[in-house]
Amino acid sequence: MNANDRPLDRPADRSPDRLSDRLSDRRPERRQALTPDALAMMDAIARTGSFAAAARELGKVPSALTYSVRQLEEALDALLFDRSSRQAQLTAAGTELLNEGRRLLQEMDAVANRVRRVASGWETQLSISVEDILSVPTVFELVEAFCQVRDGADDTPATRLRLRTDVLAGTWESLVTGQVDLAIGVSGEHANSGGIELRPLGEVAFVYCVAPHHPLAAVATALEDAQLVHHRAVAVGDTAQRLTPVTVNLLPGQDVLTVPSMRAKMEALLRGLGCGYLPEPLARAQIAAGRLVRKDTARATPTARLQYAWRAERSALGLGRALSWWLAQLESKTTRLALMERHTGLLP
Repeated sequence: MNANDRPLDRPADRSPDRLSDRLSDRRPERRQALTPDALAMMDAIARTGSFAAAARELGKVPSALTYSVRQLEEALDALLFDRSSRQAQLTAAGTELLNEGRRLLQEMDAVANRVRRVASGWETQLSISVEDILSVPTVFELVEAFCQVRDGADDTPATRLRLRTDVLAGTWESLVTGQVDLAIGVSGEHANSGGIELRPLGEVAFVYCVAPHHPLAAVATALEDAQLVHHRAVAVGDTAQRLTPVTVNLLPGQDVLTVPSMRAKMEALLRGLGCGYLPEPLARAQIAAGRLVRKDTARATPTARLQYAWRAERSALGLGRALSWWLAQLESKTTRLALMERHTGLLP
């Protein structure tokens, strides 16, 4: 065979498809290597600062720990510890594995705790709709108390909470469409097809307000509809998507600025962008400080009669323990009053 007949040396196939196939082939091996024990081993080595100390903590001999680390490095195809250092010095790859490993171990513990608590009657998640006019500080005080509920020695919150804010018919709609498990602040009369329990929450009085520099502030008599129609009203938009949205206290032909929340409405009124009704407890401090002017109107002052509602039969076992806890809090007259009255807290 002459030189021209010799087979050419062929470089390894490095095409993207072949490389992807090789990496894909190693995925099961890597997943098998990333066990809770391997992650705990990395954590122990990093905390104690040496293989020997970590081996004592884990009840192993140093050689076994060294072997386990080498196996992990081979499976991941990455150097996790700097062998030139006398101490257990993590490489950048090792640091990343340690950080992510600690997070994964925490999540594993959290999942195990949630599974156990669900088996004991705690819901995985509880969704709550809160009507926009209610007290935000009080809602979060309830959330804080709920997150401190403990079941034995477990320090994990019982259930994941999901809060949302709704307005007018949107609060009822969120419950009847299954978006939430509990609706706090349902207003008005709604068709109940059955399976939903309602309890009275209380009443909230409204007051008509304008900024001191608004033209209506100087009017000495009670405001008539014929006067109001010439001034922009500020209204909070109903969040209902399927039910018919509710419109209250707006006059035909009146200019309207629609905002997403009652607190946004108050901000608009403070700036003189319009006029309108606010919950008296929410407006109280602004009126006392002279930043808003309370005005009498010829029409009757509106009052919102609120309820809280929930599905009576959420499962064959009845109410979950998280929903039962919230319902127990709402049975308290003090809690119900705070939800309607107290709008001051940690935040202005």
